[in-house]
Amino acid sequence: EWNGHKINLIDVPGYPDFIGDLHAIARVVEAMIIVCEAKADLDVGFELAWEVAEQHGLSKCVFVNKLERDNSDFDGLMRTLKGLYGTKVVQVQLPIGHQAAFSGVLDLLSMKVYKGKDRGEQIEDVPSGHVSEAEDLRVQMMESAAEGDDDLMMKYLDGGALTDEEIEHGLMVGTESGRVVPILLGSAHSGIGVATLLDRIVGELPSPCEQPKTLGELKLKAEPAGPLAAFVFKSTADPYVGKINYVRVYSGTLRADAHVLNINREQEERLHNIYFPHGKGQEAATEVGAGDICALAKLQDTHTGDTLTTAKDKVMIPAIEFPEPIYRIAIRPATKSDEDKLGPALTKLLEEDPTLRYVRDATIHQEILEGMGDIHLDAAIEKLKSRFGVTVETAEAKVPFKETVKGSAKAQGRHKRQTGGRGQFGDCWLELEPLERGSGFQFDNKVVGGSIPKNYIPAVEKGVREALEGGLRAGFQVVDVRATVYDGSYHEVDSSEMAFKIAGALAFRAAAEKADPTILEPIVNVEVDVPDDCVGDVVGDLNGRRGRLAGMDPVAPGKTRVRAQVPVATMTRYALDLRSITKGRGRFVQRFSHYDELPFPEQQTLIKEFEQRKAAEATDH
Repeated sequence: EWNGHKINLIDVPGYPDFIGDLHAIARVVEAMIIVCEAKADLDVGFELAWEVAEQHGLSKCVFVNKLERDNSDFDGLMRTLKGLYGTKVVQVQLPIGHQAAFSGVLDLLSMKVYKGKDRGEQIEDVPSGHVSEAEDLRVQMMESAAEGDDDLMMKYLDGGALTDEEIEHGLMVGTESGRVVPILLGSAHSGIGVATLLDRIVGELPSPCEQPKTLGELKLKAEPAGPLAAFVFKSTADPYVGKINYVRVYSGTLRADAHVLNINREQEERLHNIYFPHGKGQEAATEVGAGDICALAKLQDTHTGDTLTTAKDKVMIPAIEFPEPIYRIAIRPATKSDEDKLGPALTKLLEEDPTLRYVRDATIHQEILEGMGDIHLDAAIEKLKSRFGVTVETAEAKVPFKETVKGSAKAQGRHKRQTGGRGQFGDCWLELEPLERGSGFQFDNKVVGGSIPKNYIPAVEKGVREALEGGLRAGFQVVDVRATVYDGSYHEVDSSEMAFKIAGALAFRAAAEKADPTILEPIVNVEVDVPDDCVGDVVGDLNGRRGRLAGMDPVAPGKTRVRAQVPVATMTRYALDLRSITKGRGRFVQRFSHYDELPFPEQQTLIKEFEQRKAAEATDH
């Protein structure tokens, strides 16, 4: 608490790999304080945090930290911020001393200098050497405050100086609308500037109690007696307490031991224990009113994105839209014990972090863990080990290549074996034809005259389908073909379903060899948002990945969206490479588009690798 006000401060990692946390927290707060260091090059993640705040309609302020460091450059930082965001950026404080000599902050509203942790005992007048600069900056701050209020602007234009109260009001209005982003400064290590930051939070950042919260088409007022609407924005698995759901109460009041409705699951939940989180600790509560944040323990079936309400109120808050994963690796349990524990551990891990995704990919025979980058997945794997006792081995995720044919062909599959007693006999003719991309597999029966009895036709199809999985030239699944059985023969005694299944597979392989087989690769639509000065490097890099440029569009001042279609095979490390090319300022999304024919040299490489694997397996056996 500060000056009689409760402040919920939620710390979020600033690294882009943890953007999921940023989106989750942005949903349930009124303002974002973006912390950065005093240097001309912005920290990785600064622009991302700014963009997420804009997306969620949040007020913003910047706290410039570590001004006492030897390499700090506050003036360079301000030039960078002004260049990126223009007049939105409003300096409301001035540092006293630079680097190791940094000793306090000059507040341009009160025109006083504050030093040390206990601001009340260390208030000083403005040093003579800073008066001129402080007065100039105060005029700029006054102009920014006046721009958002017609009455203040008229007074200012008439030559009247605004009072401290009027400036504070104008800054508050501007900050709430997003027109003003105050720049505050200090040192978290020494405590300088922290008290003035808290004052600004209370005085100028919006309170959840003062204005309705708009969520999609829903508008909720923070009324303790209003309809109950509590939103779960994060869930964790505590080894001692069990599952904990973190909740923002938008309207109404949560009370311990009350029964509520999880409207997403249509299930009643009883609220056992309610806590106010305090760092790693917590404080028990009996009730939590509108506008506040709390933690709920031991709910049975409540998850991130769910709304707690009542059967009478039935309020449903829209779920959080998390970004799609952009990086993937293959994982496998290290031991049999790990295999038994991996499933439950992953379930808990994915519950905590909706930007993680786990899939068993049957086409490449791998278990895939997807996330927002290598650091994100490294952290997830470390959590599996440290919290759940599960060790996994990692490997590069394979590319789901497929095979098909470009031409049509006919071939016979004949299986005959006589080993004494009843023999085996199956004989069929197949025609193989290519289908449009994405059509999958189609099997037709055009046998007439009973050359193959009807009860053996399903066996032929089964043989063909099994042959599809084994591939043609490189061992990849065959797709986008039609196989038509149109003739054959049988033996009254020796024919069987097994014999016709083998015959179907033989006919398929023989026809495929004559039907111009080829390998297909998956293509993704990629959208890359980058600073304008990185566009050339990004386009060149995409061209080097066999990408096809689809266009470029401006998305924000100084930013361009590059659109392209790129093979998945060349995108496995793109999240890491883009970070390097743009110094962390580029972001991208990718979505599956289609399959296309793989260039001949790459096909030959895959075929050679497949043949080498087969030879090695034959040697092992």
